Amino acid sequence: MYKVNFPVDQSIETAVERRQAAEAARKARIFNTRLRVMGLDLDALNKQTQEKKHREGMERERDKAFDQMRLKHHEALLQRDIEERKVREALHAGLTEYWSIQQRVEDSRDADLKCGMRGAFRINVPEAELGPASMQIFQGEDIGEAQRRREQMKQTQRDLLAQIVQKERRCMEIRHREMLAEKELLQHDLSWRQKLDAEEEGKKAVRVTLDHYNQALAIEQAERLKEADRREARENLAEKWHTLTSAIMTDGWDAAVNRLEEGKPAATDRWKGMSPEQLRAIHREREAQCIERQRWRDVEKNRDAAWNAQLLEASREAQQEESRTSKLRRAKRIQADQFNMQLAKEQEAHQQYLDKELYTNKPTQDFFSQFKTTSR
Repeated sequence: MYKVNFPVDQSIETAVERRQAAEAARKARIFNTRLRVMGLDLDALNKQTQEKKHREGMERERDKAFDQMRLKHHEALLQRDIEERKVREALHAGLTEYWSIQQRVEDSRDADLKCGMRGAFRINVPEAELGPASMQIFQGEDIGEAQRRREQMKQTQRDLLAQIVQKERRCMEIRHREMLAEKELLQHDLSWRQKLDAEEEGKKAVRVTLDHYNQALAIEQAERLKEADRREARENLAEKWHTLTSAIMTDGWDAAVNRLEEGKPAATDRWKGMSPEQLRAIHREREAQCIERQRWRDVEKNRDAAWNAQLLEASREAQQEESRTSKLRRAKRIQADQFNMQLAKEQEAHQQYLDKELYTNKPTQDFFSQFKTTSR
């Protein structure tokens, strides 16, 4: 028979590996003291918070220092670029000047080809040293060379002067525009300052007017108050004089009786005192009130005496009850002490039984090492 290799079932091995990984993760969680113990380490958290704040502060200071350094480097690079541009411009100007003076196209050997001239320029070489193949200028050629050179130099000078004049004109135009802008700014500032001065003068005038108005109001109010005080003083003086000179100060009953109309009641507006009948009625009422007040005082005194006697009796009974309660408490405490002593003796006897008779086989290190080997 042929041997057939059936595929191995990997699900069992996968399940075993998954359970082993879960067991390892569970051990890591359970045996981790920091995750197992309840509560928080406030000192460690505060220390971490302070360290984080210090680190953030250091990072902010570092970023600030980096920003300042970047600005300085940027300014240095800008300054170096400006200096390099100025050096390049100076070199370019010098090179252009050198080209225009020392390396002109008209002085080259190919000037007749480049500039459309007839023949070439003359060179300072003796004719004896020139061979037949070195002939550049023939007799009768380029007769107006000197005149042409002078005209070319004049034209170059005119072009340079025109460029200089044009450059000066541009500089003057730029300075003129800058001067106009400065004048416009100065005019704007002057108008703004004049407007501010005018507003300040207006405000000052308004304040002065308001101060004068307030002073006038204050003076008027002071005069009005003085006049009111004088009028009140006159009225008070008149009232006092009327009171002193009228019959109201006399306490006699006759001043209130109208002689012409004896049947009518007394005129109370001209009388300050009382009649004899009214005074006798008032005295009788006052004596009755005094008698009633003395009777109430006697009643209150008797009630207070009874209440004090009742309080004294209740206090005496409370002291007796407290003494009985303390005796009972002392007896219960003695009984509890005896019971606790009996329990202590029994517990000590039980502990001796456990130590000497029951737990005689002490566990070895293997017994303790079998724990915490699994999370289950």
